[in-house]
Amino acid sequence: MVTAHTFCNPINIDYGYTPIPNFTEWGKHRATADPVIVVYKGDYYLFSTNQWGYWWSNDMCNWHFISRSFLKPWHKVYDDLCAPAVWVQGDTLLVFGSTYSTNFPIWMSTDPKANTWKEAVDSFAIGGWDPDFFLDDDGRLYMYNGSSNRYPLYGIEIDRKTFLPAGTRREMYLLEPWRYGWQRFGEYLDNTFLDPFIEGAWMTKYNGKYYLQYGAPGTEFSGYADGVVVGEHPLGPFIPQSLPFSYKPGGFARGAGHGATFKDNYNNWWHVSTIAISVKNNFERRLGIWPAGFDKDDVLYMDAAFGDYPHYLPGQNGGAGRREAKDSEAFFTGWMLLNYNKPVTVSSTLASYYPNFAVDENIKTYWSAATGDKGEWIQTDLGNISTVRAIQINYADQDVNFLGKQQGIYHQYKIYQSADGKKWKLLVDKSNNRTDVPHDYIELGNPVQTRYIKLENGHMPGGKFAISGLRVFGTGNGSKPDSVKQFIVLRTEKDKRSAWLKWSPVGNAYAYNIYMGIAPDKLYNCVMVYSSNEYYCKAMDNQQPYYFCIEAVNENGVSARSKVMKVE
Repeated sequence: MVTAHTFCNPINIDYGYTPIPNFTEWGKHRATADPVIVVYKGDYYLFSTNQWGYWWSNDMCNWHFISRSFLKPWHKVYDDLCAPAVWVQGDTLLVFGSTYSTNFPIWMSTDPKANTWKEAVDSFAIGGWDPDFFLDDDGRLYMYNGSSNRYPLYGIEIDRKTFLPAGTRREMYLLEPWRYGWQRFGEYLDNTFLDPFIEGAWMTKYNGKYYLQYGAPGTEFSGYADGVVVGEHPLGPFIPQSLPFSYKPGGFARGAGHGATFKDNYNNWWHVSTIAISVKNNFERRLGIWPAGFDKDDVLYMDAAFGDYPHYLPGQNGGAGRREAKDSEAFFTGWMLLNYNKPVTVSSTLASYYPNFAVDENIKTYWSAATGDKGEWIQTDLGNISTVRAIQINYADQDVNFLGKQQGIYHQYKIYQSADGKKWKLLVDKSNNRTDVPHDYIELGNPVQTRYIKLENGHMPGGKFAISGLRVFGTGNGSKPDSVKQFIVLRTEKDKRSAWLKWSPVGNAYAYNIYMGIAPDKLYNCVMVYSSNEYYCKAMDNQQPYYFCIEAVNENGVSARSKVMKVE
């Protein structure tokens, strides 16, 4: 096996299908969310909602699924380990799933690779939805939970031996959408008919401070994000950071809420969280992993710039660590998207699932062939001879017939390349693959100079041959884009949570990265905007000045950033 150096979001794991029949009236589909990654005995363990098992990896790239149900015979529900809590206590890995009842056990294992589990307690007395257990370095254990658009997150100390409450629960934090624009409900953060939801607690300790993280305002939206409040005690009081620290409202894979922050084996911080699709059902979702960290002022951030482009894995690229927030290239490879909205030809098309939906950088849209038969194909033209370094195949669910976790299903395909569209060479052969790879990512051992990429179906797990993103990465052989000019930010006194951004289009750019923050050296939020020269930003703290800058993006690289602009 060739050692992988890079990965690309959404992460490529064998996502189960939703187990809930009434969630599939618009079509059966894969779904998971609410991820947790912890490091246990040097390996990474990934748990998420309704997967009837969990994954482990030694490199954060190749994930191995272990099948297990954590339900008891009397749990007559569809949800298996919904929004799980996972933590390490001494030499033991512990797991607890969301429940409003009091009859769900806490599970424990000292050998989770062997799928060996037993009950730490047969029923956790107080239950909790979207739970998180945090073991402080003084040995005291705490639990946080809550999922509501009316009630706050709660916290309570737990006896680490008996798992009984050691005190009474306290209110931790309730959303303040009147102040923080990103907390408003809706796709455009202005749908005030429903109050926003707070959920997905996660606690991290750093430099003597406690960072209580939470998801908001709703899992089905591009603006789904994780915020953080900071205190000097595990149960507060807490002060909010103005910005959502995990925030990805633009690009191909949008949303970065309800997740977990963890440190890899090389001392780098990462954040895993939920990506929204929400087409066949509001709860159609995937997972992503992004570089994170703390700056010199102990501000927690996550780097979403090029967050769904190839990034280096831990220990690769010289084991680079993100010691300073300005070191934005520590994990980003610099490989650009080569086929955004470029010409596409296909073997067939089903109804209105048009070919160009496979290259429009929108995970919600997809092309579907008329069948799932061997030999169906899609071809993308890069426009010019380019250096191709990696390819990501994002399959879509069209006419599949699965409910729940499936094992033994697989994808097979071949990828060809051509310099002229006439003479073809085999580039990738997965015609004997026997694994389920819904977001397969192929890092080429040797880059190729080519213009056309053709994906030919060999076998689908079920349904039609459908692609939401055939994404080709590398570098073009041209010039980087010109810098953005006439960048304007309009923020008014009427509602300082919002601003209108506009700029002069750059002719040789296909996208723009907008960076924003509450200090000129802390532009930690990034939004990637494709094929537009305006953006409505509704995510701001109305009591803070903001700073913005912008850069242009094309197949050859990134322009110089504009001068940082302060907006009162």
